[in-house]
Amino acid sequence: MVRRDWFWIILLGAIWGCSFIFNAVLIREIGPLWVTSFRVGIGALGCWFAMLILRKPVPRDPMLWFKLGALGVLAYAIPFALFPLAQANLASGVAAIINALTPIMTVIVSHFWIGGEKASRVKSAGVVVGFVGAAILASPALMDGGDSHLWAIGACLLATLCYALSLNITRSFKAVEPTALAAIALTGAAIVSIPVAFFTEGAPVLQRPETWAAAIAIGLVSTAFTFQIMYRILPRVGPTNFATTTFIAPISAIILGVVVLKESVLPIQILGMLVIFTGLLLIDGRISRLWQRVAA
Repeated sequence: MVRRDWFWIILLGAIWGCSFIFNAVLIREIGPLWVTSFRVGIGALGCWFAMLILRKPVPRDPMLWFKLGALGVLAYAIPFALFPLAQANLASGVAAIINALTPIMTVIVSHFWIGGEKASRVKSAGVVVGFVGAAILASPALMDGGDSHLWAIGACLLATLCYALSLNITRSFKAVEPTALAAIALTGAAIVSIPVAFFTEGAPVLQRPETWAAAIAIGLVSTAFTFQIMYRILPRVGPTNFATTTFIAPISAIILGVVVLKESVLPIQILGMLVIFTGLLLIDGRISRLWQRVAA
């Protein structure tokens, strides 16, 4: 990938890392399904506002609306709900490791996907190295203990599979204008998520100003804004390269914890960051190209 693409990959990963802070604030007053509903609902409104400002045409094909709505359910409604549901019975460190499995899951799905990216040895090695780095980052949380129920681990794994499938499915919509794609997909996710949240958790009650601020931030910044970028660069960089954003998110979360929450960074976490960057360079092909030049 070119430097411009890596800039967007790192930026998206950093913003999605901030979502952990927003989720922590939201979960104080509302249930996990309402966290999901607010995120996709506000995100959809933000995307439709972008459609209006940018004067993008609204697709008229009902079948396209149905397909994109279904994509939104698979890509957002389901995984956005699975992770907070699972974390009630899952150690946070284990959840972070499973989330970092997304690139590995994407490599596997893409390899067997019709017309998908075939996994090279170097790229596969980069994904594994990146996952090891994410595991090192999460190791302090794992050492703190905490029970991890089998069903919760399975729920997180299912979420990564949803991400991997949706990243490959999205490639078939490359002819759709990215702003419209994000708006319709998030609308489909909201149409499903909101009724389910009402049925299972009742009406939400948001009383604290910081809860409203977190809901708006996770909807507009972590969802509407990032998805405008995601759908523009995904066809260019491919599902496997894009999935490496899950390696960046833990780094962002740790740095934000230091700056905002005054947490400390352990030496082992710095090591994890360096290992992650090594994996990214392997996936990008820079290390292999450098090795070939040295060997020549």
